[in-house]
This record gives sequence, C-alpha cells and structure tokens, in this order.
Amino acid sequence: MEMLKCAEIAAKWGVSERSVRNYCAEGRIAGAVLIGKTWYIPANAEKPGRRPKQPLPLLEILRDEMRNNRKGGIYHKVQIELTYNSNHIEGSKLTHDQTRYIFETNTIGLEQESVNVDDIIETVNHFRCIDYVIANATHTLTETYIKELHKILKSGTADSRKDWFAVGSYKRLPNEVGGQETTPPEQVSERMKELLDRYTALKTVTLEDILAFHVEFERIHPFQDGNGRVGRLIMLKECLKHGIVPFIITDDMKMYYYRGLQNWQQERGWLTDTVLTAQDHFKAYLDYFRIPYKN
Repeated sequence: MEMLKCAEIAAKWGVSERSVRNYCAEGRIAGAVLIGKTWYIPANAEKPGRRPKQPLPLLEILRDEMRNNRKGGIYHKVQIELTYNSNHIEGSKLTHDQTRYIFETNTIGLEQESVNVDDIIETVNHFRCIDYVIANATHTLTETYIKELHKILKSGTADSRKDWFAVGSYKRLPNEVGGQETTPPEQVSERMKELLDRYTALKTVTLEDILAFHVEFERIHPFQDGNGRVGRLIMLKECLKHGIVPFIITDDMKMYYYRGLQNWQQERGWLTDTVLTAQDHFKAYLDYFRIPYKN
C-alpha cells in the first residue's frame, strides 16, 4: 500500500499540514501510522468529514433554564436585558422594571400612566423570539428562519392589521433608515438570497463575519418595520451557534452603534469596539453565573 506524508496528503485534500496531523493524532484517518515523528497515511485514505458542533455550555444552560422556566438565571437575564434594550432603541416607552414585570408575571403594572399597547405586545413577542432563537440556535440561517422571527415579533400589533404591512414577509413599500435609502422592495428577495449564500458558505464564522452580515442586513432593511430587532436577534443566534460570546447593545450605546453601522465600510473599528464593550458586559453576566466561555 502506498503511503504518503502529511504534506502530500494536505496538498491532495486542499487543507493545511497541521489539519492532517490533527486528524492523525485524533485517530480520524484509517491506516495512518506514526513512525518516529512523522505520520504516514494511505494514499487512498478519505478526508475526514466535519465533526458536528456540540452546543456550548451557555446554549445548553439557556435551553435547560428555558425548558424548566427557571427564574433568576442567565436565561432570565438575557430575556429582560435584550428585550428591554432592543425595544427601547426602537422607541418603546416601557421601563426596565415594567419589562421585567411582564416577563416574570405576564401582567403589566401601571400607576396613573398610559402605555402604548404595541409596546406591550412587542415586548411579549420579543420574549417569544428569544425562545425561538434559543431553541433553534444551531439551525442554518435561512430566509424562512428570518421571516419567522419577524412574524413572531410583529404578530398582533397595529401594524399587522394594515393592508400594506407584510408580517413575516418582505416589505412592499420603500423605506429609509437614518435618512438613508434602503434596498427597493422588488430587489429585497434577490439581495437577501445573495447575502445568505455568501454568509452560509463561510467555513468558519467569526465575530466580524456576524457584524458584516448585520450591517448588510440593516442596509437592505428587508421588512417594513422591525429590522433592527430582528437583526440583533440574528446576531444572538449566530453567536450561540458558533461559540462566540453574545452581546447586548444597550440603549446608552445606541448612538455608537448607529455610527458603527453607518461607517462600517470606512472604519470597522467603531462598530467592533462598541460590540466588544457589550461583550465585556455579557462576560460579567457569565462570570456571575459561573458559566465558562472562550475569551
């Protein structure tokens, strides 16, 4: 049987020598033998397939606490902090305490004040969106997945009763974001397909890849409303899937976040630095709840 060295197999398979040595050390190549310090591999050996990714401790814990309706843990924290801040960035007038009260009691406490009904509905819907993300975090990101998030978020709102507003579907009318034009409705489907094709073709996904996707998603602005919240939910999902510490853009970071989105092509550091700061805050949550993570 013809035997080849790691460099020869690496060239044949189109991978690095280091990857081939790792395959050998892990016993993933049948017939590979170590002679001295050199691995020899059968010339007809097949390249090992990818190992399925295992959920990280954070995702496992989030799922467990969600299933058991556990209060006071990281799931509870994520639900309240992400929902309050993401909705507040988009103009919700509910306070942090009111958001927490809705999550914990499924009721709303008011003291001689009026509250927009949609703020309440979208808060409850956002809780459901986070549940959907946690339950389906490891699924491939698709148009169907993204549209389902929008459907959950906007169902039952005043917008959902408007003939021209497409809940769970791409926009029908042109819209702007921050005074900037977005993708015309008739081009949204094609642009979203192109974006998702590029993103899902990545062999490994980094934080920068997730941010680049988010910037492009917000520039397309595929839905009539709710794009910011859906976009931030997607970032949570992708961080959980790819073992990246999640982050929550808080209301006090809003202007830095917007600046980062608008200037991504000229200076990626603005958005990246904002997100890294948000990540540090999330790491403090993980440290408190004694949940391990990769730095």
